[in-house]
Amino acid sequence: MSRAARTLLAFGAAAAALAGIPATLALGNGPAAPATAPATAPATAPATASSRIVGMRRLTEAQYRATIADVFGPDIKVAGRFEPIVRPAHELIASGARDAALSPAGLEQFDAMARGIAAQVFDAGHRAQFVPCVTPDDACARATLAPLGRLLWRRPMTAMELDAHVRMAGAAAKAAGSFDKGLELALAAMLVNPQFLYVVETAVPDASGALVLDDHARASRLSFTLWNTTPSEALLRAADAGDLRDPAKLQAIVRKMVDSPRFEAGVRAFFADMLLFERFDALSKDPLLFPYFNSAVAQAMPEQMLRTVTDHLLVRNGDYRQLFLTNRTFMTRALGGLYQVPVHKASGWEPYEFAPGDDRAGLLGQAGFLAMYSQTGRSSPTLRGRAVRELLLCQPVPDPPGNVNFTAVQDTANKAMPTARVRLTAHMTDENCSGCHKLTDPVGLGLERFDGIGSWRTTENGAAIDPAGKLDKLEFTGASGLGKLIAASEDAPICAASRALEYVRGRPSDDSGALVEALVKAFADDGYGIRGLFLKAMTAPDAWRVEEKPLQANTHVSLLVR
Repeated sequence: MSRAARTLLAFGAAAAALAGIPATLALGNGPAAPATAPATAPATAPATASSRIVGMRRLTEAQYRATIADVFGPDIKVAGRFEPIVRPAHELIASGARDAALSPAGLEQFDAMARGIAAQVFDAGHRAQFVPCVTPDDACARATLAPLGRLLWRRPMTAMELDAHVRMAGAAAKAAGSFDKGLELALAAMLVNPQFLYVVETAVPDASGALVLDDHARASRLSFTLWNTTPSEALLRAADAGDLRDPAKLQAIVRKMVDSPRFEAGVRAFFADMLLFERFDALSKDPLLFPYFNSAVAQAMPEQMLRTVTDHLLVRNGDYRQLFLTNRTFMTRALGGLYQVPVHKASGWEPYEFAPGDDRAGLLGQAGFLAMYSQTGRSSPTLRGRAVRELLLCQPVPDPPGNVNFTAVQDTANKAMPTARVRLTAHMTDENCSGCHKLTDPVGLGLERFDGIGSWRTTENGAAIDPAGKLDKLEFTGASGLGKLIAASEDAPICAASRALEYVRGRPSDDSGALVEALVKAFADDGYGIRGLFLKAMTAPDAWRVEEKPLQANTHVSLLVR
């Protein structure tokens, strides 16, 4: 049994205890209970006797918040600390979510958030939106909880699940002397249940006997991938009707989703994952060395990158490869000081275009990328070169050995070694270090005209900076030269397609060569547009197939609250 599966077993019992009810939670190979749909949905069961759980992914903080806003409204506040999902080496957080455990403290945080949300949902200002009846009895509780459970758990609740929550609401209402307090407890239990906190993927055999995701699992994957939120009622109805298994209907649904303005949320989440945006959370710089760096600049850096990405790929339907060449971006007054460009608006964002040939062209010239892959008090050709290879070209670089001496590199005040190029020579010639540094440093040294926060410079310690770089056997000059090489590289679109497939399935695509090739071809046929890439990734039949990993013998499958 996987670590995540073992965690889920323990987590179910703990969640039930926090909700004040007995619970059973098991994970394995067995039939799922039949579903009972609420009165507002078609009475079709989502699973068959052959349906089985094949995986689960924990919601990210952004997905949790978006789900609460979509189900209950944007004025419902989510207050609490989210335990981070650990990124596996050389993989996406989307892959880490598949094996994400929760500590007892993390579970307590989710319970506190759930209770706070439930109290708001049934307060005087919101109650009428969610309680469709006036008689405070079990029938009213059922009519209230069934549609909410369907939206929160992304499938109709089973009869057993709904009955349990109705009983829970009744018992709590009797104890508290308040029908609304009973509804609060039942809703809080739904929100702390693994069926909400994890996207539980269930699969059925297809005509050939291979396991493929079932209808409601497909709806969840579509929505969380493309819109970074829970499935809408329309998408759940499509799942109820079996439309997501019809190739023509699926194609039309996905096309509509990637053409929707909501696709921007999915693109933002994908690139934030692909480019390791969690590094911005810990970004710090020496204020004496970098006076232009402040909290306003730090907050604007990731947003500038994402605005550039979405403007180019979505608003303009641009070629992905041109992201490394585009002169278009957006500025705030705070960023204007760092970039040394005029910004007319006192607040907010305004478009800006660098002059042709400017070394700021493309993502590699943006302060966010350059600052994120630098040290606190200096630039880092090694970090920048590694980021280019690993994130943009999917070429993993080994970690440095534990006994590396960084003294020479860190001694930025040494006038005898004034530039990073000179200081890094020692690592390039040391046999313990040269293997990795020959991969990273020639790439990153081409970006040395930008300091540790991405500000432009031509000298370091009074010595002229040489912006020459080398990517494998290809020489370039500056960030714009490196951008041209990446844009012309065959590896860049292959890497993007591979990452997109990993993002969709929540696991690396190392074993999916044929499917990656198909994605790359579709990517190219669409002019390397991001919509075409995700359209193919979400409609290719092989993308819905899953591997069945055997669990412990005699382990029963259910996610039931009794």
